[in-house]
Amino acid sequence: MSAEPMQTSDVIGLTKVAPFSRRGFMTATAAVTAGYTLAAGPVRADVIKTDTDGLTAGEAKIKVADGEMPGYFARPNGVSNPPVVLVAMEIFGLHEYVRDVTRRLAKLGAFAVAPDYYFRKGDLTRITDIPQLLPLVNSKPDAELLSDLDGTVAWAKSQGGDTGRLGIIGFCRGGRTVWEYSAHSGALKAGVAFYGPPVDPPNPLWPKSPTQLAPEMKAPVLGLYGEADTGIPVAQVEALKAALAEAKKTAEFKIYPGAPHGFHADYRSSYRKEAADDAWSQMQGWLKKYKVLG
Repeated sequence: MSAEPMQTSDVIGLTKVAPFSRRGFMTATAAVTAGYTLAAGPVRADVIKTDTDGLTAGEAKIKVADGEMPGYFARPNGVSNPPVVLVAMEIFGLHEYVRDVTRRLAKLGAFAVAPDYYFRKGDLTRITDIPQLLPLVNSKPDAELLSDLDGTVAWAKSQGGDTGRLGIIGFCRGGRTVWEYSAHSGALKAGVAFYGPPVDPPNPLWPKSPTQLAPEMKAPVLGLYGEADTGIPVAQVEALKAALAEAKKTAEFKIYPGAPHGFHADYRSSYRKEAADDAWSQMQGWLKKYKVLG
């Protein structure tokens, strides 16, 4: 492991998953055809597929500081001023799972947008192994990430989204992004972090970890974690919870017994249906409680 680039806790959780049989997984060709990345490992054959019935969905071009950032959006038809929910992706780029989650949110009434904030490094979905991805995603400065997300919010507003009801959800590295953005944005109403690392390895581009940012949180966050996550020990989650409580910030946590990192990722062997379904329902409840979703 030591020869690999900086091993972040989300990546350790991704790579140390129990062995599995090849039965029930797509061939590599089928996975690529279906729009999934190969870097995350074999893709489950029974992935969740969300259609666009009743939705408008497609590619976005989002104005950012140094040009145009690609993204994917989905929104309900016939709804004026839908609430805006940002979708912060894992390290694998804007692949089919992230797009599907965006459509799932639109089915709940949201104008959901997944910005491809790694676009300056190329199309990450085409990279097939994690060691190649790591130097690219670990070189993303937090300042640029937060600016890209602000640009995404401005874009959604320009398209008729109600940014007065702004939420963010994220998975894996995107879960970390939720914590970071919740400490940055005064406009955010609520965030939901799926197994986002509370602690970062040393990286000058990431000045403060989510735990260090606890006193700066501006929005209530729900943290959803797996008890069997090999990269994010429960003790780290408890330390983040304690730091938030000490700073008198609104946050709740749910830790799923026996669930590994990536338990919501229905395209991967780490998927745990019971935990994933409950977490999705907890997410909806949280966004409704803070008036993001109706």
